[in-house]
Amino acid sequence: MIAFAMTTSSLLLDAFLPYRLSFTTNLVSDAVASAYEEAFGLRIPEWRVVAVVAEHPDGVTQQAIGWTTRMDKVTVSRAAAALIDRDILIRGPNPADQRSHLLTLSTAGIALYQAIVPQALALEEQIFGSFTEAERTQLDAMLRRIDAIVLDGHMTASKA
Repeated sequence: MIAFAMTTSSLLLDAFLPYRLSFTTNLVSDAVASAYEEAFGLRIPEWRVVAVVAEHPDGVTQQAIGWTTRMDKVTVSRAAAALIDRDILIRGPNPADQRSHLLTLSTAGIALYQAIVPQALALEEQIFGSFTEAERTQLDAMLRRIDAIVLDGHMTASKA
């Protein structure tokens, strides 16, 4: 076993914000995943695709879904294929770009989405029900600020 001395530059994982964000995300995602799998037969990537497509009634590309959800191309493709096979999504031509397709919800997809939304909101309330409105607003603002810092490229790896 290798022993080392903790220094001021040592990392305490449980106090490291990127770890805490990931840990909490995984906790919530696991709870949501089991609820959606049991009630609707959907995995988390499939639910995310359905949710994004529902926000774009005129259709959305898989590339846009990937960017919106931060899911990789393969995950989006597999989720979309599974949803198309289940007649939840419809894949149609993209008049703006013949190299891609637009995904829309089928009638069954709309019904599924409408059934999931109340449960999604109930799960959100279970998590955040004890938060005040000010705390919810503050958390949302902080998360959006983190998003902006990362997306705007303001992060650099420092060299020791």
